[in-house]
Amino acid sequence: MSRRQLPPLTSLRAFEAAARHLNFERAGEELAVTASAIGQQVRALESWLRRPLFIRLPSKGVALTGLGERYAAAISGLLDQLNEATAQAMRPDASTVLTVSTMPSFALSWLIPRLGSLKERHPELEVRISISVNLTDFGREDVDVAIRFGQGVYPGLRSDLLMEEHFFPVCSAALLNDPLRPLRDPSDLRHHTLLHEAAEGIPDYITWPRWLALAGVDDVDASQGPRFSHTFLALQAAASGQGVALATSVLIGDYQDAGRLVRPFPHQVRSPHQYYLVCPEASADRPAIAAFRNWIRDEARAHNEQL
Repeated sequence: MSRRQLPPLTSLRAFEAAARHLNFERAGEELAVTASAIGQQVRALESWLRRPLFIRLPSKGVALTGLGERYAAAISGLLDQLNEATAQAMRPDASTVLTVSTMPSFALSWLIPRLGSLKERHPELEVRISISVNLTDFGREDVDVAIRFGQGVYPGLRSDLLMEEHFFPVCSAALLNDPLRPLRDPSDLRHHTLLHEAAEGIPDYITWPRWLALAGVDDVDASQGPRFSHTFLALQAAASGQGVALATSVLIGDYQDAGRLVRPFPHQVRSPHQYYLVCPEASADRPAIAAFRNWIRDEARAHNEQL
């Protein structure tokens, strides 16, 4: 194996920060050094490469050269991977503390009610739930595993399919038994208030307009009705008799089991997204993560069998 040609890490860090900010002073603030020190490290890297990475502008600003843009894009991901690998190396394999990142509705309706069985199975594990609607950046965040809602393509991560999801209308039993406004098939929804979830940032998410179109219903105005930031809020409104919400086979939770919500008709639409457990390949076999993975896959399997 030939000897690697690697520039000094200090110079790489300085260049990558300066490239992101396009400003030596802000890069220095990030790395706790002076702007002059950033400039010296960048010049050292340019000397090592024998190629310019920045264009010094008359206004005392800087711009990346073509090579600088390509080099910055390449090493930014590599530094993230190095940061992730270092964080994993510093964390003892025997650590029993596990941080799990997931979406608010999934945490409230599915994950948290099941944590008691995890404690029974693995009393040594200390699980910390982190709520976020954004994708986890394992290189920058203190997160061990994440539960994502998507299509399962996550480069560099180990991905385990947990559950598929179907969407269907739900309402309170009182609303269902309203003699003046029957609710026996999807076209009857035109007589009722539709409760919406504002699912921003999720392409092809099953909203009311999309659900009605896929169900072949074209005589219902899906533009009207209150909107809620999370699924569990829309379900609570439906359970209170305020209208009809779209529930999912994963997030219906205790509402259906307790009889607080009912399905007025069997029509449902399969989601293009599923739930996945993801984590970095480098840490996937750490005992605590492996234990959590095995447990949640068993819980997901039991959930699927009940549908």
